[in-house]
Amino acid sequence: MEGGEGSISNEGRFSVLKDDSWFSQFRNASNPWMARYVYALMFLASNLLAWAVRDYGRKAFRDMENLTNCKGGHACLGADGVLRASMGCFAFYIIMFISTTGTSKLNKCRDSWHSGWWSVKIGLWVILSFISFLVPSPIVHIYGGIAHFGAGVFLLVQLVSIINFITWLNDCCHSDKNAKSCHIHVILLATSAYVICIVGIILMYIWYVADSSCLLNIFFISWTLVLLQLMTSISLHPKVNAHFLTSGLMGLYVVFLCWCAIRSEPAEQRCNRKAEASSGKDWLTIISFVVALLTMVIATFSTGIDSQCFQSWKKDVPTEDDVPYGYGFFHFVFATGAMYFAMLLIGWNTHHTIKKWTIDEGWTSAWVRIVNEWLAVCVYIWMVLAPIMLRSRQATDEPAI
Repeated sequence: MEGGEGSISNEGRFSVLKDDSWFSQFRNASNPWMARYVYALMFLASNLLAWAVRDYGRKAFRDMENLTNCKGGHACLGADGVLRASMGCFAFYIIMFISTTGTSKLNKCRDSWHSGWWSVKIGLWVILSFISFLVPSPIVHIYGGIAHFGAGVFLLVQLVSIINFITWLNDCCHSDKNAKSCHIHVILLATSAYVICIVGIILMYIWYVADSSCLLNIFFISWTLVLLQLMTSISLHPKVNAHFLTSGLMGLYVVFLCWCAIRSEPAEQRCNRKAEASSGKDWLTIISFVVALLTMVIATFSTGIDSQCFQSWKKDVPTEDDVPYGYGFFHFVFATGAMYFAMLLIGWNTHHTIKKWTIDEGWTSAWVRIVNEWLAVCVYIWMVLAPIMLRSRQATDEPAI
């Protein structure tokens, strides 16, 4: 009887998901997939609040000058405001993480809490955001130190998620079922990836190497080319056989990280021609800022629903009443994402002089991106070599017959 009632309730639940409007699903807490977008909008609102406080907070929050005692004075007031907005967002998502972690079945109390009770949760988010601006400055500085670590955790989780997606796509395209039908598509995609990588490296030499004295940029770009060649050689080794597609897509990601690192260098650096050309607050600068902000929210959103990449050790067969994604992991990613957007808006340095309409700028940001690039290559190489190393170890451990 219980099983029959459960299946009936699930069928009724999913019929509601298909037939009802988004507003009805929002009100009745019937759709955990729709709930993701509401959390993403709240996260975006926190991002916009942090940006507004950073760039225009001195006019709206004159009393904030009494709340901060950082070394940079007025130049540091923006960083203090960003950390306060980030702390309110982090507190909300860490509460959601604690209250939803371990949720495995639909139609349970914690599932309803995750997908509903929006008036309560929005009110909680507003209250926590307001309280964060009343917290004593020493606590904010402690949070700023912790946020550096939390942002690093976010980058690591995002990196594993991206590599997991690339590996999944490669396995799917080369599976027995899709190998023939996807053969041409794989060749075109892999070739396009390598062409874009080479063109990107050439453009970086043109844009960011004004002369032979730009040794650091020459090193960043040249080493990226070496890493691309290294990943390709390892992937095509007969014992690895990871195919062109994985190394090509990883090459795109590595070249992108190198470009982001050089873009993060201070605009006054004479080697950064593109930064000098767009140093003013023109429409291109504003568009770049908006795109970067939206990209950050989308990256957090897509990483948050990819909890399966950290559950590969589980072999339980999914059932109809299982939750569609890990609620706790989802909120954990958004909590660390709150720390990450704070680091981007202050350039990973609480004593950094911040300019309006800039994001992820400064030498600290540049080196964080470069280290992230090198770490990405190391993790990728480890993920393709680990199965071979494990198989060889198992072969040596087997007793001779």
